[in-house]
Amino acid sequence: MKLTSFPIIQQHTRRSFMTKGLRAGLLCGMAPYVKAATPTKYRTALIGCGWWGMNILREAMAADRAKVVGLSDVYERPLLVSQDEVNQLTGDTPNIYKDYRELLKKERPEIVIIATPDHWHALPCIDALKMGAHVYVEKPTSHTINESRSMLHAAEAANRAVQVGLHRRIGPHHRSGMDFLRSGQVGKIGMVKMFITGGGSGPESPSPHGKAPTGMDWDMWCGPAPLRPYCQKLTPGGWRNFLDYANGTLGDWGVHWLDQLLWWTEEKYPKSIYSTGGRPISGPAVFSNEMGSTTDAPDTQTVTYDFESFTAIWEHRKYGGSAQEKHRLGAYFYGTKGVFHMGWRDGWTFHPKDKSKREIHEDPQFDNERDGHNITPLWKDFLDAADNGGSTVANMEVAHRSSVLPMLGMISYKLGRSIQWDGSSESFPRDSEAQALLSRNYRKPWSYPNL
Repeated sequence: MKLTSFPIIQQHTRRSFMTKGLRAGLLCGMAPYVKAATPTKYRTALIGCGWWGMNILREAMAADRAKVVGLSDVYERPLLVSQDEVNQLTGDTPNIYKDYRELLKKERPEIVIIATPDHWHALPCIDALKMGAHVYVEKPTSHTINESRSMLHAAEAANRAVQVGLHRRIGPHHRSGMDFLRSGQVGKIGMVKMFITGGGSGPESPSPHGKAPTGMDWDMWCGPAPLRPYCQKLTPGGWRNFLDYANGTLGDWGVHWLDQLLWWTEEKYPKSIYSTGGRPISGPAVFSNEMGSTTDAPDTQTVTYDFESFTAIWEHRKYGGSAQEKHRLGAYFYGTKGVFHMGWRDGWTFHPKDKSKREIHEDPQFDNERDGHNITPLWKDFLDAADNGGSTVANMEVAHRSSVLPMLGMISYKLGRSIQWDGSSESFPRDSEAQALLSRNYRKPWSYPNL
């Protein structure tokens, strides 16, 4: 297939999308930053201008350390809206591009934020690192294990700051909870169960295939992944449940809690993985020219990870959530002295085995209560690493190991059997069928990274 070259889109703004008080209102709502001793403003670019990408870019602007020079998205509408917001907040009018490669070549940014769908993480990250930029890339690191490994090798070679959006790594109650877990008060932990329930509906109906919205380059959106017909279930965020582009709930939500697991344990990887599940509520996946498409990710999935000294379990079901459930998501650490729950909006709680002892609880803390995230300290940590060298809390090595776990779960799910994992070589010994799923074929003209 011939690669289309996308010219820079002519600069212009759409102030009809913005309110007159946007600048004051958003800046007042941003968490304060201490003025940096080194007042360097980094030439900053955003690749992926949707809701979450703009959340991160607002942090960059709030820190007053960014000169936004470029925005890239395959869909013109968010590009124009984002350009206008940057102008309202900073007075700058960044150039806008549909092809991120042209942005990198023409703008030479020093910081690149990547907030695209998962299948578009690896190539922009590697290209930005090779160019010498510091990179903030959303979780999970990638769509396949060898993409993530190539990103890790690129980060090591570039010697630049890389932060992956595992913001629970820096959240106050997650940090204090980890201190509690390591204090010995939970006892010896033999099992960890990570989970999320609810959020789904009934049987899923197909969405008709049709033309992409005006101004969206659908071929470029699909990029190196398979070129599927456009359907409304895919965008803006439905791609998470299409396995051509992401890894379902396990890749989206699971990576956060699997990251908490690896943060706690000194073990770096499991030795075997077994996943089972399916779509008992959503129904069979549909891909039909006549009927259109449904999602194809499982609505029910359990993954067992066998480590040397404990067992870890991931479980999700996109139905059945109720107000009677004490915790609907998080991670239970089962110890000889009680059960510890690491949560999200419900903080953390220790339920002691000894009934004479009181439950211990810490409320959550967020820099953005509405979204329930801690992007402000994560961005500050990223800037500190860019300024001074050193590592970030969610650096590429840490995030690679955490992102591999959901991908291992999906490999077992696709194969329908247990797999044995050699984490030291990141391979499946004597299992060519599993080994083939470490990578996937890229659609031409894109080339799979092999660093």
